[in-house]
Amino acid sequence: MTVWHPLPERYLLSEDDVHVWRIELVQSDAVVERLYSLLSADELAKANRYRFEKDRRAYTVGRGALRILLGRYLEVPPRELRFVYGEHGKPMLDPEARHGTVPFNLSNSKDLALVGITLNREIGVDLEYGRDLSDMEMIVERFFSQGEIDVLLNLPQEQRHAAFYECWSRKEAYLKALGSGLAQPLGSFTVTLAPGEPARLLDVVDDPAEVRRWGMQELDVHPEYGAAICVEGQEFELKCFEWRP
Repeated sequence: MTVWHPLPERYLLSEDDVHVWRIELVQSDAVVERLYSLLSADELAKANRYRFEKDRRAYTVGRGALRILLGRYLEVPPRELRFVYGEHGKPMLDPEARHGTVPFNLSNSKDLALVGITLNREIGVDLEYGRDLSDMEMIVERFFSQGEIDVLLNLPQEQRHAAFYECWSRKEAYLKALGSGLAQPLGSFTVTLAPGEPARLLDVVDDPAEVRRWGMQELDVHPEYGAAICVEGQEFELKCFEWRP
């Protein structure tokens, strides 16, 4: 069971630490306005491209909270942070900026977001709201590995919905840690998904040694969500916090 702590007294990371922050995306007008003021020109442009106000506000809160958190770890004003993006769109702090950098990853779904932050290792975090899917089995057979298909379709019907989203969040967390996005097929690697089985990368078709490179952990964010982190290294100390504006 994941324990979500209040704000820490100091924002410090040791070599073994992995910090994950849970963020409520539904905030008051005053909070949204304050966070909007922290965004860069490209972030403002993206926020304003959202068709629906709810989505625009959620993006603003997620990016604004990310800036505040990274600013506190790096001890710089949030507005001064500069981001760059990998080949497949993974955001990272600009290594050439004066403010320094830490590896991080952000995920949002419906009314929640997660931010993972660590030191000197790649990290991916994923959050999936468990909406009902009438075509779930078709998605499984099209995108999951054969090992995952066999496990999921042999579960009792009432367990398949939760297992699907646990599996999906673990797979996405791994891809986000790699920074490859969907350039790597979802069926090219296998993760655990059976109820009660710890989150783990089981197999990577093209490079079996990858299994030893990555650690993975399920996150208990909310009963309606699946969530996981994936980080380089099997040994790490996970600490989870609630972000408050």
